[in-house]
This record gives sequence, C-alpha cells and structure tokens, in this order.
Amino acid sequence: MPATVQPPESVTWRVHIDRSMWIGGVRGLMLQALHPMAMWGVWQNSNFQEDPFGRLQRTADFVGVATFGAHEEIDELAYRVREIHRSLRILNHDTGRRERLDQPELLRWVHCAEVYSYLEVARRAGLPLTGAMADRYLDEQRHTATYVGLHADDVPGSVAEMEGYLAEMRPHLRVTEEAAATVRFLMWPTMPENLRFLAPGKPGYFPFGALCYYSLPDWARQMYGALPEVPQPAVSAALRSFRLAMNSVPERLHDHAFAKPTRDMLERARQRLAADGYDLGKGLYGLRDPRRWPGRQALATA
Repeated sequence: MPATVQPPESVTWRVHIDRSMWIGGVRGLMLQALHPMAMWGVWQNSNFQEDPFGRLQRTADFVGVATFGAHEEIDELAYRVREIHRSLRILNHDTGRRERLDQPELLRWVHCAEVYSYLEVARRAGLPLTGAMADRYLDEQRHTATYVGLHADDVPGSVAEMEGYLAEMRPHLRVTEEAAATVRFLMWPTMPENLRFLAPGKPGYFPFGALCYYSLPDWARQMYGALPEVPQPAVSAALRSFRLAMNSVPERLHDHAFAKPTRDMLERARQRLAADGYDLGKGLYGLRDPRRWPGRQALATA
C-alpha cells in the first residue's frame, strides 16, 4: 500500500506536532513492555539496556518521518522497518522456542500501545480534541500500521475499539524481569551521544520519567508497583504544565532532540509545505492554526 502523507488538516498532525508526545512516547514504551514477547523482542534485538533514551529517540524519528515525511521518505522507512522485523527472532522464555518478531499479534500490540498513549496523554495534557477527532486519529493511524507490516483492518480504528482491544489483552500481560528493568531505565536513562550535553541535568530527568509512569492506566501502574501512588488530579495538572512549557520551546531548538537525518527531513517538510502554499511563519507547529492553511480548510470537530 502506498504511503499517505498526513496534511496539517489531519488529526494525526494535531496530535503528533504537540510536545506532549515526549511523555506519550515513554508511556507507550512502558505499556508495550507489559507484553512478554514484545518485551523480549526489544531486549534481545537492540541495545535498549545501554541506551533506553535512544530507543525513544528512534521511535520519535519513525513517527516524525511517518507524519511529516514525503511519500518516498515514508516508503523507504516502511520498507526498512519491515525488512528488519522480518529478519529478527525472539527466544520465548516460556516455551524455549525461537519465534518470528514480525508476528501480527506482536506488531498490533506495539502499535496500539504506542498510538493510544500519544492520544491519551495529549488529551489529558490539554490538547483540545472532541470524541470524533479522537476516533479519527485512530482511524488515520490504521494506515501507519501498514508501514510495519500490518493490514489496516488489523488494528482498532476508534476509541471504543481500542479500549475493547486493551481489555482483551490484559490477561496476556505481565511484569517480567525485563519489563521491570525497562521502567527503571526509562526513569533514569543513559543519554544518547547527541544529548550528552544534558548529562549534568540528568537528576532532573527523574520527574519526567515519573510523570510518564504516573500517566499509565491504573491497572498498568498496579501491575508494575514501581512508585507510590499519587493523586491523579495532580498528575493531570503536571501533564498540562509540561505541555505548556514544552510547547513554548522554539521549534528550531526543539528539533535538536531528533537525530540529524530527522532534522533534515523536517526542514524538507517545511520547504515542501511552503511550496504548497502553507504559511510557515510560525514553523510546523504553527500549522495547527487553520488560518495558515491554503483555502483555510476547517478541521472537523464533530
């Protein structure tokens, strides 16, 4: 299936351009880790133990290209991801057998835990989305699921379908040793090379990691039991404060959180959109405003 470039008019753009994505991404990794086979797949086939923050950055790079990239960039990324997944195997510690990593049920879990975390955190942090817009976001993300080898119909396309899927999956989830270690790593990560300049402020990262943990569903936090419980209204207030602070960071400075190829891709996206008539006066983030769209098309809210 050919790639679909998400325009600024899409709900996907509205969610993925928001800086609450950083918390949504870490929350997604914590949630994904509760599936034993998905967790073993990451643990056995990556350097996650040494560089968990780098894993988050690579996930952000994938989402960035899938959202803001050109057709050919998305097609290349999708092909590369599918080829990597096809070549990898997982040792199932429950059976002692080696299994394929690109099993649809594993890809589905990873996709759903990721995109629903983005949506849940963004809404809770104050991004204004109606119920219809939330459903549309998940429907748009069905196409993104095809990039990793799924069929669009394989994944939930509405909030009700997603919540039903998560409820069905809960009996299959558990906290393995690797999952427990993952949560610890994500609250105290090793910085990747391009972010080593932030190392002196590493102790300040823990509140961020803890906020990601506290944004998990109640049942997931109960399974992990990694931190004492705190009032959830305080978590919601902290998410809103984080979003407001991060959304005030200048776009060019924020871009440095990504690897250079992704920064280059974002620059090409700006040039492409400007050529298409979009007003880039306030950068990619500013394109959430319909007044900056050609023809001022309205984002449906119902």
